[in-house]
Amino acid sequence: MSSINEAPSVHDPSELGHKDAELLQLVTFNIAEEEFGVDILSVQEIIRLMQITTVPRAPACIEGVINLRGKVIPVIDMRKRFNLPAVERDNRTRIIVMEFGAKIVGFLVDAVSEVLRIPANTVEPAPAVVSGVGSEYIKGVGKLDDRLLILLDLDSLLEGMDISSVA
Repeated sequence: MSSINEAPSVHDPSELGHKDAELLQLVTFNIAEEEFGVDILSVQEIIRLMQITTVPRAPACIEGVINLRGKVIPVIDMRKRFNLPAVERDNRTRIIVMEFGAKIVGFLVDAVSEVLRIPANTVEPAPAVVSGVGSEYIKGVGKLDDRLLILLDLDSLLEGMDISSVA
């Protein structure tokens, strides 16, 4: 990860007696009232909201493109992707620049929470019957002490979207 504008807190379960478990390192963020996580190795950087240029005829959930140090990167509005109502953007709104496969994409999110290390054995596969936002994009659910963390499957999230024509 190249840079993070604000140092998120790090939750280390090794302090809680999980020393033998394989750890997943995740970047967590919020969209509406839900908390999501993605593998930290997919995250290039987290940036503050910047000028997004709209692209004619782009898929509805693509907000537009940004110019990040000379690279044109498509930005997906995660609220639109999950069919959630738009909200006013504020000083917590972030763009998470992710790389997977040969694609670099920005995800527009309400806020970035923290970097977490959680034991892999606390993650369960997505339930067979899930009601709610973007259930088809869920890789698994991490059980933390006081909350659940939805782990996103980035490949299925972008499946069927032609982002190569945008940037």
